[in-house]
Amino acid sequence: MPPEEAHHISVRLDKLLLDRGMTLTELADRVGVTIVNLSILKNGKAKAIRFSTLSAICRELRCQPGDLLGYDR
Repeated sequence: MPPEEAHHISVRLDKLLLDRGMTLTELADRVGVTIVNLSILKNGKAKAIRFSTLSAICRELRCQPGDLLGYDR
């Protein structure tokens, strides 16, 4: 199996939470996922995200997926 390539996806969850005055704990409760899973996403360590989770995050943060995720080269 080939080694995993580094990805160039950035997650701007910290900024969105700050802008909305919301904590990671509050978002986790609203979305229905664990703080650990949101923390993994926030720190850029996630290897995948379900569309249902992405939709719920965008719903609660009143944002678009492009506000949350970016592509950095």
